[in-house]
Amino acid sequence: MNAEKTSHTVALPDAEALCVQLAALIRPQLQPETVLVGIHSGGAWVAQRLQTLLGLDREIGLIDVSFYRDDYGARGLHPRVQPSSIPFDVEGRRLILVDDVLYTGRTTRAAINELFDYGRPAVIQLAVLADRGHRQLPICADFCPWRVDLDPSSELVLSLDDGGRLQWSLDEHA
Repeated sequence: MNAEKTSHTVALPDAEALCVQLAALIRPQLQPETVLVGIHSGGAWVAQRLQTLLGLDREIGLIDVSFYRDDYGARGLHPRVQPSSIPFDVEGRRLILVDDVLYTGRTTRAAINELFDYGRPAVIQLAVLADRGHRQLPICADFCPWRVDLDPSSELVLSLDDGGRLQWSLDEHA
């Protein structure tokens, strides 16, 4: 796991290679009844990659936490709300919640709240490609291949390039 300090020129690793590393971290703890649930949009892309890399033949769940965020009133509705799809029974299941970046913990908290609306899972573990620190809630990732310390004015963004590959970019905000 890399630990890089804040700087204006943070080296961004290959996101697809991080997915391979994340799958390697998950594989030893994967159980037959475990299912992946990706958070739209970055976490959904990562969950789809993990499904392939881990050779899972079962469906994955996809959730959009827009209406579950505690800052919904301040942030408003995200312009690209996606429907949530949980095509399996959550009750008593082992779930791995997948997101691209763990930052404040608020998205993870919202996702857990939404999952409990579907039932009571036996276990929820968290897998992320990047942990950028500066948590506002007591949440940590169970699986994470890259830890980076970024200034709060920086936003780590996962996107798809023209070829459908995952890629990182860094957006600076004033």
